[in-house]
Amino acid sequence: MSDILESKAEAETLYCPECETVCDQPLVCGDCRSVICNKCGTLLEKVDDLGMG
Repeated sequence: MSDILESKAEAETLYCPECETVCDQPLVCGDCRSVICNKCGTLLEKVDDLGMG
């Protein structure tokens, strides 16, 4: 199941508000299934939702 979530996360462009950059290798939390930054662990946001290019 986590393979499906990881491939879904990789298909979307995700942004880390803490690192202030696009996260190209996100992680999926094993407990809550949230998509998080691989550097700082912050919950990622979809770039499309932010209105960024």
